Amino acid sequence: MFGLGTPELIVILGIAFLVFGGKKLPEIGAGLGKGISSFKKGMRDVEDAGKNIVEDNVPGAKELSSLKEEVDKAKNLKNVLKS
Repeated sequence: MFGLGTPELIVILGIAFLVFGGKKLPEIGAGLGKGISSFKKGMRDVEDAGKNIVEDNVPGAKELSSLKEEVDKAKNLKNVLKS
């Protein structure tokens, strides 16, 4: 994680504890967690919207995606039959 090891993380957490105090750290952690989950949800929504725009505006995109799904199913069936 960004080249940080355990000793570095302990020092950072110690400094954060001294700066913010023990009562504020859980609130900061909860807010950070909510922010990260909101960011991930937003990114997922953008990706889904982009896929829908491409499929709606590009001729043949829906047929191509259905064909890709059929090919994936055939590959999975081939792997099952090999076993």
